Amino acid sequence: MQAASRESYAVAAERLEAYAQAAPPPAVAATGDDLLAFAALLRRELRLRRALSDPARSGEDRAALLTNLLGGKLGDDAVGLLGTLVSGRWSVPSELLDGAERLGVAALLASADRAGDLAEVEDELFRFGQVVSGDPALASLLGDTSASAAQRAELAATLLKGKVKPVTLRLVEVALDGFGGRSFAGALTRLVELTADRRDRQVAYVTVAAPLSDEEELRLGAKLGELYGRVVTVKQTVDPAVLGGMSVQVGSDLYDGTVLRRLTDTRNALAKR
Repeated sequence: MQAASRESYAVAAERLEAYAQAAPPPAVAATGDDLLAFAALLRRELRLRRALSDPARSGEDRAALLTNLLGGKLGDDAVGLLGTLVSGRWSVPSELLDGAERLGVAALLASADRAGDLAEVEDELFRFGQVVSGDPALASLLGDTSASAAQRAELAATLLKGKVKPVTLRLVEVALDGFGGRSFAGALTRLVELTADRRDRQVAYVTVAAPLSDEEELRLGAKLGELYGRVVTVKQTVDPAVLGGMSVQVGSDLYDGTVLRRLTDTRNALAKR
């Protein structure tokens, strides 16, 4: 987001936090569903996105338009939060859509946080991503955008219902709907990171040929925490193809010390001679 949009989102997010601190978790989750329903409407309706982010209209005018449109169709808490959102300045209409979608996810995470489920939701999202990436047929089915998000969500629900927290399942549905314009795998990864961020943690994706022991994982997390000045959660992927060593990705930073990488570098160097 550009600066003006970030500021507008921050105001709405602050109001969401105040609301979430006082409301019971199920109510906050329901508000999150309402916010995401509004984001889905914006995704379908370009003219509405433009009208609700039009800088030629005052913030009050845009908020009134939203209230007239959604009053009685969404919960009062969601309408109030969305009124704050649309009354801000948005650099481009697409960033209003991003803001609405992100606010809906933030509400779901806030509900899990209030319920004491946030760490479990983070782990469940990551583990499901691992299951999907390890099964090419399942990955193809869930990532197939020629099928509707609803159809793919039904498949995910069949696999996950009763095995994960309700917020986890809802976030998987958000990922299937292309959160932030991403692929399913990319959206799921981003949701893991947002969940960790709410816990004031950074995620390190570690790829190894054989699983790290608990002690090794803790030691690696501590070293990365010193480097980044923040608690780091280590998420392991075991891939025998890397042969040995490890690859560590933290945000955009990649540290690849795998045997496979060294062999590839050597092979490339020899090819240039």
